[in-house]
Amino acid sequence: MDIKTIKTMEQVTLDNAVGGYGRVVIAFLFIALVFLYSTMSNSGLENNTFLIIGAVFGAYMAMNIGANDVANNVGPAVGSKAMTMFWAIVIAAIFEAAGALIAGGEVVKTIKKGIIDPAMIENPEIFIWAMTAALLSAALWLNFATYIGAPVSTTHSIVGGVMGAGIAAAGFSIVDWGTMGKIAASWIISPILGGVIAASFLYLIKSQIVFKKDMINSAKKIVPILVAIMAMAFSTYLMLKGIKKIVKIDFTTALMIGSAFAIGIYFIVKPMIEKAAKNIEKTRAGVNTLFTVPLIISAAMLSFAHGANDVANAIGPLAAINDAIVHGGMSGKSEIPLWVMGVGAIGIAVGLALYGPKLIKTVGSEITELDQMRAFSIAMAASITVIIASQLGLPVSSTHIAVGGVFGVGFLREYLDRGESKFIAKVREQFKADKKELDIMQSEFKELEAIEEKTKKDYIKIVELYKLIDDKQELVKIEKKEFKTAKKIKYVKRDAVKKIIAAWIITVPAAAILSAGVFFMIKGIVS
Repeated sequence: MDIKTIKTMEQVTLDNAVGGYGRVVIAFLFIALVFLYSTMSNSGLENNTFLIIGAVFGAYMAMNIGANDVANNVGPAVGSKAMTMFWAIVIAAIFEAAGALIAGGEVVKTIKKGIIDPAMIENPEIFIWAMTAALLSAALWLNFATYIGAPVSTTHSIVGGVMGAGIAAAGFSIVDWGTMGKIAASWIISPILGGVIAASFLYLIKSQIVFKKDMINSAKKIVPILVAIMAMAFSTYLMLKGIKKIVKIDFTTALMIGSAFAIGIYFIVKPMIEKAAKNIEKTRAGVNTLFTVPLIISAAMLSFAHGANDVANAIGPLAAINDAIVHGGMSGKSEIPLWVMGVGAIGIAVGLALYGPKLIKTVGSEITELDQMRAFSIAMAASITVIIASQLGLPVSSTHIAVGGVFGVGFLREYLDRGESKFIAKVREQFKADKKELDIMQSEFKELEAIEEKTKKDYIKIVELYKLIDDKQELVKIEKKEFKTAKKIKYVKRDAVKKIIAAWIITVPAAAILSAGVFFMIKGIVS
């Protein structure tokens, strides 16, 4: 299916007034429920108006994240047809919410107090105004950018919003430029790292499976190892984040436990892969099917990590507002309330279910053609990179990581296809030479058959030629088939690269300027 067809289908869907209004109604219903809950649960708090407003804005922001960013997690799986859109949404919603609730606290704290120094804003009300402005401006910018089809980062939006509001409230000195420098560096490092890891996984799969003479036996050896690596990464992450409230485990211990878990998974998965391999075609398409279940698992793993990492974009400022109102300023030690985490977790799931399918299709098919092997490589790279970033408490952009992975796979395909095109050129020349030789042999065969009084030598020559012609015809037939089925070079869309880079450059300053404007508007209204 080409891009034009996909866009036509999307337009037909968007033109369905009932469906469009239905989504809007459900979205407003969720926001209304958040409004009612925050109003009733915080009725005893003094000056709780901004907390209620922040909760509403946080819900709005969370839905935008679900509609936009989650496509990076499941888009490759849907684009490669490893799973349907329905199951992609179900799996992503469950694991996004779980990741946000179980392991999202650390990154929320980075957003809440790492970008600016709250101590420089002595008046708690001004701090509340700043966080409210940051949240609203980030949500508005993300909504606008999504509407016009710009691939922006939600992390960029909220970081720019917090920075802009902070500067408007207390000047440039309030910004922790060291933290901003690390975050900015991560925006460059994460897509490169994602691309390198994705390309490395795909090259491993191609070199150790696809390019092998016996692909099935090679797949039996390599696929269980890849699944074990995935299991190690995910289990290590859970040891460090998921059970930290029960027991604290250092990285080395977690890695050792994760490695032991990976070994167990390897021995469980290996016979399953061997059994599945008996019922598949001995082709690339057949081998692709072995990656379906691992790809689904890796999509779930990425959704969990994304929920843990990007929930901060929705509720980091809300958590800061809650601190300021409850404690009269930034306490720095209080736990993030469960209801605040719930707003982010449920909001992401709601936004995904309502508006996620459009961008899932775009990520899954617009940048480069994906099959299960390529999609698995992207998902693995994105998962590992996001997990590392979340473990460090660094609010990196999952959009950068996932898109970097997609481009990494695309550029590797481009490089390998260039090598393949040279091989195809050789096949073409060999095909022409063999066809010419076949024509000469057939002509000689006809001349010998035309001789009325043949000698024994002529008969021997005819038999030899008959065998040679038969062998040569088979060879030419194979070469002709290879020539006809040879793929053209697939290039990564250069326009997509330009759009991504432009969006990365524009979003932070745009969100910061908008946030500063919103802050001064709030200040003017309240003062």
